[in-house]
Amino acid sequence: MTIVLSRSDISAAVRLDAALDLLAEGFRAADTDPAPLRARTDLPGPGTATCLMPGLLADTPAYTVKVNAKFPGASPALRGVVCLHDLDTGELLALLDSATVTAWRTGLAAALATHTLAAPSATTLGFVGAGAQARTTLAGLRHLRQWDRIVASDLDPARAAELTALVEPDAAAVSTAADVIVLATWSRTPLLDSAQVRSGQHLTSLGADEPGKAELSPDLLASSRVVVDDVELALAGGALGTAGLDAEHCHGTIGQVLRGELSATTQSDRPSVYTPVGMPWQDLALSWAVYQQARKAGTGTLIDLLG
Repeated sequence: MTIVLSRSDISAAVRLDAALDLLAEGFRAADTDPAPLRARTDLPGPGTATCLMPGLLADTPAYTVKVNAKFPGASPALRGVVCLHDLDTGELLALLDSATVTAWRTGLAAALATHTLAAPSATTLGFVGAGAQARTTLAGLRHLRQWDRIVASDLDPARAAELTALVEPDAAAVSTAADVIVLATWSRTPLLDSAQVRSGQHLTSLGADEPGKAELSPDLLASSRVVVDDVELALAGGALGTAGLDAEHCHGTIGQVLRGELSATTQSDRPSVYTPVGMPWQDLALSWAVYQQARKAGTGTLIDLLG
């Protein structure tokens, strides 16, 4: 039998400690693996389609395959499925809504990296873009550390107000107000440049996950300590590649930081930037944790695809 897990099923089954632990384990191990298979194509009109396969984690007896369509003007903008398979038999254990899996795994992975790279003294958190991705990242960051103030901006001020009572008019104002900034937008033009940030500030840019998408200017990236999830993917289609920068502008990966091979913070006069593309094993980390909890709670809808 296969469990079908909807948006509400997945969100109800997320246990932050379990998901964050699996993500941390995955980051520590992932750099030793070859670059994951990631197929992407443009669709007629404004959409793109992506297939990520397979998502694997050591000591996890399952793998994932994800198929997505992205339409920035739609709500939700991302639609598709994540298939969770038994690693030994190929049995389809669960079929999960990909928008929800992606929001949670990206948000919690971003929270883990942001908490790791931001200065321990940082107390003000800012968001540029206040959609689903911002909400899951905020949930993770609130779980990992205490924040004195949270500010946000969004093209829709009402959506920013749903995230926090402190609404700013634009990205520059958020940068002025916050020690740590999370950008989660669909922007294809930079929202911040080097003149709008300061030394010691940390920025996490989640929107630059496809060629052409950009939230931070090339000069800001070139003058910052940049950490990524995968160097090859960051250069091929992430923020560094879109900005025309090469591997010399990449300090390293979050996996290297979590393994202790690179320092988490720096005393230099540069800001730090984390700009991930997203990895297939992250889908597995979140999906496996959710699947275990759903089985325990008896949630989701059972179907027999072979019946």
